[in-house]
Amino acid sequence: MKFQKDSLGFLLADASRLYRRAFQRRLEGSSLTLAQARALVHVARHECLRQVDLADLLELQPMTLARLIDQLVSAELVERRADPADRRAYRLFLRPAAAAHLAAIHDVATTLEADVMQELDEQQTAAVFHALNKMRDSLVSRRGE
Repeated sequence: MKFQKDSLGFLLADASRLYRRAFQRRLEGSSLTLAQARALVHVARHECLRQVDLADLLELQPMTLARLIDQLVSAELVERRADPADRRAYRLFLRPAAAAHLAAIHDVATTLEADVMQELDEQQTAAVFHALNKMRDSLVSRRGE
């Protein structure tokens, strides 16, 4: 059986891997690693999220995420607070110092996106975002399968 070189799964995986690698390179000079930046952005998007739920979002083992959050807590970017509904759980909140890091992450993301999409016109760019959103929505709706 012959496998197609650019199947959707491989193309998405390769593009994602290369995008993350380019993002990491552009983040150099920052005190954050790519993993820390990803965690910080998710905390900003879902503030008050339980630590275990963030591990699920990032597809990390809870212990791996705990070490990552320990680093963000030490850098005074994130704060853990006990979950009032579950004494074994923690909820995550941003600290004021996170704002500057989030702005830098946004700048890197914005310039990288512009560079990656530079050869596409406005209509093609809109089509890419539309298609990816539709694919994500389709996969989310079928999670129970």
